[in-house]
Amino acid sequence: TGRELADELEISLSTLYRDMAELHAQRIPITGEAGVGYILDDGYDMPPLMLTADELEAAALGAAWVASEADPSLARAARDLVSKLSLAIPKELRPVVLDGSSKPIQTRARVSERFDSALLRHAIRERYRLQLIYTDRDGSTTDRIVWPLLIAFLDRTRYLVGWCEMKEDYRHFKTERVQE
Repeated sequence: TGRELADELEISLSTLYRDMAELHAQRIPITGEAGVGYILDDGYDMPPLMLTADELEAAALGAAWVASEADPSLARAARDLVSKLSLAIPKELRPVVLDGSSKPIQTRARVSERFDSALLRHAIRERYRLQLIYTDRDGSTTDRIVWPLLIAFLDRTRYLVGWCEMKEDYRHFKTERVQE
């Protein structure tokens, strides 16, 4: 019954009903209804999170690199990812994630930026254009309207790649030179 499932999963009955509606919407073959109970149809099984030690180590290394190089909110998300992975995998594989043998190391100082890159990532996801006050390598400052496409990481420098309305062409901008 729904009550038994909710108790076993340690969630409220209303959360269970909402989750069941979502599973139905995703066409998961569950028969039943609120107040009666639920049965997962034969032949369907939820896929487990089965990763090899190498795949886990790659994910942990990538997350460690992001935690050390990305903006604060993305770095926090990388640390949260490692925490969630460590809870979702078998106990014997947790040391691969938590005590990995591969670590990112940088020999150059990190470049400081004057803005939060989370705003830039949001603009890329939502397809917003940005107004940038940008200083080029010669020291000239310009006001640009840019349609951001991606953030590129090269060594310890971040670049914004996008369409520049002023130049009517694709351009890359060192994020450390964005004034505002």
